[in-house]
Amino acid sequence: MTTSSNALKPLAAELPQGRVPDFFIVGHHKSGTTAMYEMLRRHPQIYMPEMKEPEFFGRMHTGRREPMPGSGGHRPSFGETRPQTYAEYLSLFAAAAPEQRVGEASPSYLRSRTAASDIAAVQPAARIVAILREPVSFLYSLHLQMVRNHVQREFDFGKALASEGIVREGERVHLYTDRVRYVEQLQRYHSMFPSDQILVLIYEDFRADNEAGVHSVLRLLDVDADRALEPLEVNPTIAPRSQRLDAWLFALRSGRGPVSRGVKATVKALTPKRTQRKLVRTVQRKVVFASAPPLPDRLTLELRRRFKPEVVALSEYLDRDLVSLWGYDDLG
Repeated sequence: MTTSSNALKPLAAELPQGRVPDFFIVGHHKSGTTAMYEMLRRHPQIYMPEMKEPEFFGRMHTGRREPMPGSGGHRPSFGETRPQTYAEYLSLFAAAAPEQRVGEASPSYLRSRTAASDIAAVQPAARIVAILREPVSFLYSLHLQMVRNHVQREFDFGKALASEGIVREGERVHLYTDRVRYVEQLQRYHSMFPSDQILVLIYEDFRADNEAGVHSVLRLLDVDADRALEPLEVNPTIAPRSQRLDAWLFALRSGRGPVSRGVKATVKALTPKRTQRKLVRTVQRKVVFASAPPLPDRLTLELRRRFKPEVVALSEYLDRDLVSLWGYDDLG
């Protein structure tokens, strides 16, 4: 069975009682999606589940759902298991009130080649929110996230980019550069949904003014956009200060080894899911990780020259001067 739009249509028909999301925050990773998710879910007219990234659409289906090839390395927190079936996916939204707008945030959907069509098959009226970030800072932050989540073993960003190609399930996947094909990614959604159902935000705008960015989403969803919302900064760009401590925490989180499995089982039994997530993030932030060092100027310039054609194309596609905003206008 595949997750093609043709496969998902009968699934939706079989479960008419399930609540299908009204909107999707589709990405990118490390571009403010977590802050957007946290701010939106505080709005009384909006329901978003505890699991931020269900990642249900756009993945291969081989008897059970597998992580999307080349995903951002996000792993479920203590006690979380991603939905394996469409029924399990719909159950995430069962607690929503009838009058609430229902949504989810899975940044992998923007890069996926099939998520847009899969979503359209079950919810053609869906509102889509994409957040795009300057390519070099985006990829550097993503690299550090994948190092943090033990998806990427190469700590040196330049070396990781140079050897980014890997083969998974017979397909060559580029962990980094494929992610900045912004125009191609947006075109997949524009081919499935009317333009007035799609909102494209720029990360730098959202970071500078959280409230304005969230209010633009609230207007898209046709809910009260005048409600005051507290600005947030979550998932800052950080790097491991101690590889040994980082490896120990990862073993604990993933339950690898008899001691780790025992500790994880105890924490899971005694601590609510949300508290578990906060505990892990606090330890990571205060003990294991530190602020990330800036990229060398030489590497930044080299990468900006490499990605300038995509930035120019995106500027034309969105009819906005991102070349100047992102500093690609004078590269020497």
